[in-house]
Amino acid sequence: MLFSSPIFLFLFLPIVLAVCSLPGLKLRNRLLLFFSVIFYAWGEVLFVFLMLGSALANFYLGRWVDRETEPRRRKWAVGVAVALNIGTLAFFKYSNFVVANLNAVLGDFHLGLIHLDRVRLPIGISFFTFHALSYVLDVYRRKWPSAKNPADVALYIFFFPQLIAGPILRWSSIAPQLLKRAVTKEKFADGIRRFAGGLAKKMIIANTVALPADKIFALPASQLTPSLTWLAVLCYTLQIYFDFSGYSDMAVGLGKMFGFQFIENFEFPYIAQSIREFWRRWHISLSTWFRDYLYIPLGGNRCARWRTHLNLVIVFFLCGLWHGASWTFVVWGLYHGIFLVLERTRFGKLLAWAPRAFRHGYALLVVMAGWVLFRADSFTQAIVFLRNMAGFSTAVAGAGQIVARYWTNELACSIAFGIVFSMPAWYAILAGAARLQAKVPERLQPATLCAGQAAQLFLVTALLLISASWMAGGTYNPFIYFRF
Repeated sequence: MLFSSPIFLFLFLPIVLAVCSLPGLKLRNRLLLFFSVIFYAWGEVLFVFLMLGSALANFYLGRWVDRETEPRRRKWAVGVAVALNIGTLAFFKYSNFVVANLNAVLGDFHLGLIHLDRVRLPIGISFFTFHALSYVLDVYRRKWPSAKNPADVALYIFFFPQLIAGPILRWSSIAPQLLKRAVTKEKFADGIRRFAGGLAKKMIIANTVALPADKIFALPASQLTPSLTWLAVLCYTLQIYFDFSGYSDMAVGLGKMFGFQFIENFEFPYIAQSIREFWRRWHISLSTWFRDYLYIPLGGNRCARWRTHLNLVIVFFLCGLWHGASWTFVVWGLYHGIFLVLERTRFGKLLAWAPRAFRHGYALLVVMAGWVLFRADSFTQAIVFLRNMAGFSTAVAGAGQIVARYWTNELACSIAFGIVFSMPAWYAILAGAARLQAKVPERLQPATLCAGQAAQLFLVTALLLISASWMAGGTYNPFIYFRF
């Protein structure tokens, strides 16, 4: 069930909001768990049992870790938990990948092949596995005690706003909210605004630019030209940001409607002036998860320079693998890791002295080239796209397609909005309105404040209506991160 689907927006969400407004925090928690199970079962009935089993197993593992006092036994307990969760993720996500690569090697040596029925990938397994690991690791680090009831662990893992594509939450931040939280009018209204903004990002920008991106990436190399390739990469660059950040905004907004405060997942990553800054702004819940649970335990930057560089490469190798069971994802992760290492050398010092425009152009170019690896179905396709981006056309004479075939007024508007709102334009507008409000005579300020609130209400309503009309029109509506 997608957040951007009519059945969610007009049936599921209103019912959940109405039912979960009943008094009693414990009752609301149990109702949220019940509806979260229904939400997941809508698309993955069989795997609901896997998730319930994971929640129950991690509850008991967390209790084991919490009650142990002897350090060696505590390490054994957390080791079992890590092995169980990573093993489950590895089986479902990487079995097909490993078998395919082994069979390729065995085939070269004319040996017998491994036969394995194709393993289905549960939706959102990478996200709920990291939630489960965070639960056990936070208990191990004494950041928060283990849950007294398995239903609390299940709600932490299952809670439908963040279940499919994050943000990746920490047990230490959610557990206190399971025990005490309040839904205020201000928080609920802010949740609606965030949800409406995220839905508009998804429907108006991401879905519009997704269509030409997918069509151009599906073309054979003989029909690609440099201009067409750049259009596809630009569209995909906007698509993946507005698709994923839109989902995150909707998740944060839904959390506020139920009284929860989630971590912010994006902070305008395309205004970054280095790859290091990009990863402080992009998928923040994932990058901080890897930092706290892997990079720092490996030694972080507190060790020799060569070891720090190796730690970065290891982290981003695993980051790439986390995104998908494909060598293109692995190379994408290593690609970012290499640039992060470079920025810790003399190259980084030279970059810091460069003009701001150069630094921004450098970061954006590196990121866009990386998105080619992320989006491409194979290394061959990635190389073809990168060659075209460098100006070396692969089109056969007379067979190349033209940009005008994909360019529409709707696409032009979506790209323009995408570029503007990739920057903190909305915050600049609000800051400007606040400055104007401060200059208004005191006797008129209540009226202008009401006018501003009315304008915000009109904008939120308009965004919801426009998004709903596009939903009703059956527009192209994929969610990129669902497959992770």
